[in-house]
Formats: sequence, C-alpha cells, structure tokens
Amino acid sequence: MREIGQKEARRAIWEGCKLALFVYTPMCGTCAAARRMLEVAEHLLSEGAVLQSNINYIPELVQDYRISSVPALLIYNGENEIPEIIYKMESVEHLLNRIRSVME
Repeated sequence: MREIGQKEARRAIWEGCKLALFVYTPMCGTCAAARRMLEVAEHLLSEGAVLQSNINYIPELVQDYRISSVPALLIYNGENEIPEIIYKMESVEHLLNRIRSVME
C-alpha cells in the first residue's frame, strides 16, 4: 500500500477516483493486523486501489468524515465524496468483497 497525505487524498477524491483509504496509527496493534489483511486483499485488486494514511497527517479528513477510531477503511466509489467507512475488519474475504463492490 502506498502512503498518501491529505493533499493527495483530497485530490484523488475530487477527481472521482475509486479507492480504498486505510487510516491507521503507527503504534496500533489492531491496525497492524488490519494492514496484513488488506495486503493480502491488495494482491487480488488492481494496483493502487488500496492506499494508506497515518491519521495524524490527515486532520481535515478526520474531521470532515468524523472518523471515530482506527483502523478505518474509507471506500470511495468515485461518484460521491462521502465514503463508506468500515471500522470492523472481519476478514480478508469481507474486505475484498466490500472493496470490489465499489471498484467494479
């Protein structure tokens, strides 16, 4: 997963890109487990479909979407600026299905 900052994330959203943005904090054990699941899912998706951002570097997005905890996966469908937010990382299959439902 490629790391992006707030400006790059806003640009992708404004341009209508379909993407999944993984929001994490570096010292979070649950975030590390979720990242491993997303890395597995990422191999079955198109390149660049899943990006990541440290929550400490995207304060405006956190405020705009009221991100309440990490890990969080924001899924943008390319048509609406309001993402679907997933906080419960159930399984690789669940994450893959949610991301694919928007990407295809």
